[in-house]
Amino acid sequence: MTFLSRLNRPWLHFIVLGSVLFYLQVTLFPEPKPVLGPLGEARLEALKQQWFASVGRAPTDAQLARMVQSELDRDMLFQRAIELELYRYDSVVYQRLLMNMRFLQLGEGKSDEELYQTALDMRLHLSDEVIKRRMIQVMEQLLLASNPPEIPTEAQIEAEFEQRRQELRRPPRYSIEHIYFNSEREADAAAVIEKIQRDKLTPAQARELSSPFLPGYQFTAQTPDQLARHFGSSFVENLQQAGPEAGHWVGPVRSTYGLHYVWVEALEPARDATVDEVRQPLQRDLEARAKDAALRESIEAMRQHYEIRQ
Repeated sequence: MTFLSRLNRPWLHFIVLGSVLFYLQVTLFPEPKPVLGPLGEARLEALKQQWFASVGRAPTDAQLARMVQSELDRDMLFQRAIELELYRYDSVVYQRLLMNMRFLQLGEGKSDEELYQTALDMRLHLSDEVIKRRMIQVMEQLLLASNPPEIPTEAQIEAEFEQRRQELRRPPRYSIEHIYFNSEREADAAAVIEKIQRDKLTPAQARELSSPFLPGYQFTAQTPDQLARHFGSSFVENLQQAGPEAGHWVGPVRSTYGLHYVWVEALEPARDATVDEVRQPLQRDLEARAKDAALRESIEAMRQHYEIRQ
């Protein structure tokens, strides 16, 4: 039997013809893509109101377009999670649906499983914002699992450190004690300071001459920002202008509360950080950036499977 005679079989012709027709149908008449959007007027208005509440002004067209795209991406992730029936395997969704059913007083005489199935039959999982957020979160985790972000290399960490060296400088640190004069006692400050100097009082001894100061009298290794939380920013500016030196009194220094006579126990000047001191935050920032990039890439690929209407 020749090769050509073997091909002359009706069943073979049927298989080949069927395969060709199936290929043509898929190529020329593909399944329509699921449609997402456009957002309704109510959701658009809600986005505008959220933006206004955050920044105090209406969004520009470009800003609104980005918000709309982000909202449509959330809808797409939720839609895909529903298609994969991820809600059936999530304990958060399970407990949320049970809670909703009991709130609606529909759980009398029913087991948890019966309540859960009834909630699904009522399609409550499609309209609950908490469930939507959870499903989006799970979907993002799946996308990252299939497209894991890059782990930062040592070279990337060092490059990030060099780029942000000025931002990462270590601020000065002050270890101080102080004598406080409230507004009623400011006129006594000069005499008290003279007594401290004349009698060579230690900060602990001099504290007996202080007005009460709620935040305390002794502060160790404080940055300017930390001192400002206790004394106000004007105190920090005035202290720095007074040229403090370790082992010396300085002042009086004015704050928003009154006058302070300040003993400088120690002073660590500002300096550049070392890469080891800031390695962990740098690595966290790089990992977060890589995670965002991987997620954006996966979402962009997913968009090809949906018809998204702006």
